[in-house]
Amino acid sequence: MAEDLEIRRRRLRYQSWYRGCKETDILFGKFADAWIDRFDADQLDAFEALLDESDVDLYNWLSGREPLPEDLADNPVMKMMMQFDVATAPDRGLAEGGLGGA
Repeated sequence: MAEDLEIRRRRLRYQSWYRGCKETDILFGKFADAWIDRFDADQLDAFEALLDESDVDLYNWLSGREPLPEDLADNPVMKMMMQFDVATAPDRGLAEGGLGGA
């Protein structure tokens, strides 16, 4: 079971860094790097539900351009993301497969 969680964490981390929109790649990638290793199965479910949303919607919700939909207001990982400071999160090095200094 623990191995399954680790495989899932790696998959979700990859999906976080390679979403397609640079802004959400950075936001979700840094968030995943900071938190995903501590997530249990329920938190991984909540995070995966966010990754199923469109980049445009996620960016608008997280930047405050649009109100958060009611169905995501109770998502515990969305609450964490709303408080996450991407500017203070460390950058991944190229050797780790990250974006370097982006």
